[in-house]
Amino acid sequence: MESGWNETLAKIAYKWVEKKVAFKPTLLQWQAAVKDALLEVGVLPYNGFTLDHLYGTKIGATIFDKDGNRHTAADLLEYADPRRISVYVHATVHKILFRYNIERRRPQAYGVIFKDALGKMHKAYLGKRPKNEIIVSAGALGSPQILMLSGIGPASHLKAHGIKVVLDQPLVGKGMADNPMNVLVVPSPLPVEVSLIQTVGVTKFGSFIETASGLSIGHSWAERLQGIFEFVSNQSGKPSSVMYPPETKEESVGDTIRSLSNPILRGGVILEKIIGPRSTGHLELVTTNPNDNPSVTFNYFKDPEDLKKCVLGMKTIIDVINSKSFSKFRFKNMPVEALIDLMYHIPMNLRPKHASPTLSLEQYCIDTVLTIWHYHGGCQVGKVVDLNYRVLGVDALRVIDGSTFYRSPGTNPQATVMMLGRYMGEKILRKRYFPGKK
Repeated sequence: MESGWNETLAKIAYKWVEKKVAFKPTLLQWQAAVKDALLEVGVLPYNGFTLDHLYGTKIGATIFDKDGNRHTAADLLEYADPRRISVYVHATVHKILFRYNIERRRPQAYGVIFKDALGKMHKAYLGKRPKNEIIVSAGALGSPQILMLSGIGPASHLKAHGIKVVLDQPLVGKGMADNPMNVLVVPSPLPVEVSLIQTVGVTKFGSFIETASGLSIGHSWAERLQGIFEFVSNQSGKPSSVMYPPETKEESVGDTIRSLSNPILRGGVILEKIIGPRSTGHLELVTTNPNDNPSVTFNYFKDPEDLKKCVLGMKTIIDVINSKSFSKFRFKNMPVEALIDLMYHIPMNLRPKHASPTLSLEQYCIDTVLTIWHYHGGCQVGKVVDLNYRVLGVDALRVIDGSTFYRSPGTNPQATVMMLGRYMGEKILRKRYFPGKK
């Protein structure tokens, strides 16, 4: 379902966010090489620096300013009037309080119970103004969890946990999704800059190709990567091995092991993230303690179209690594198969691995899938909330965050989530103070 956003107001809200948290990055050698490689392998055209997600290769914004300072949603509080806002740090909502509105014949939210940073419980109530309301913005995992803990969700599931049912809403916690990510770690013979996502390939088949370099992995992981690669390189002739050209194996392996010895990775990762995705799952409570994570099933690659996109994305990554534009960051005569074999021996997830001489990219995608933390769903528009993000079936309660999304927008959804907060804040104020204005 479409969001129903007013395009003009949404653009204004985006600008409001971008002014505080979005900056043009300085493109250095690793990111520039991946950019050139994407263009070389056909991810065209080149769109330069842009915040729009256009087909082709682009340079996206960064949350680090020119002085290296990181900016987050907290920076948006600079817009706030400190006399009219209170922020409780490390406070945890336990439940929303409801009473029955006799005139409306439906539940109405009127307060919350929360625990502060010192462990003390509090109750906060809405004021007497009729238009006051509670807005839940706990994210794709937290918002459906809070609704369930408060009695809004599938009745049978709530009763199984001893929760009083306020509203039987079977769609709370449904439609959970996460954009599956698959990566290749690429050790480099040359030093590289420290960079997060800057260069982006927006493909027509439905994947984003992104890269980061020079990441801090710590001494323990550096030692593990060294040991893993040394083990992999000594397995020649065994079922999951990669065959190096005999005249270059010793040199390539030795150089690579040395490149992995530093807690700052000399090299980088190239990843693909599926747009969408089409595969969805569900969220359920494990306990009634809000500090306990819920159980979430994302069903990665359940829809075959998602798996097809991953394979095409991995093929593009392989083409990038094999390209002339990227060649100076590759160890000479080290096949991509060696990098794939390396990934199979890194404990990235708890899934069983199926490495073999006839390994398919389909199996690689399934075995090595990672989260990119772009969770969404659980309180979707048209199912749990209306187009104004009001929870269906109750009064004085909205959910405004990524749990309302059907898909995760762009390379990173954070700008859109922040935009949505500003957008809906403006709409709520307009409705409250200028009821006749659209």
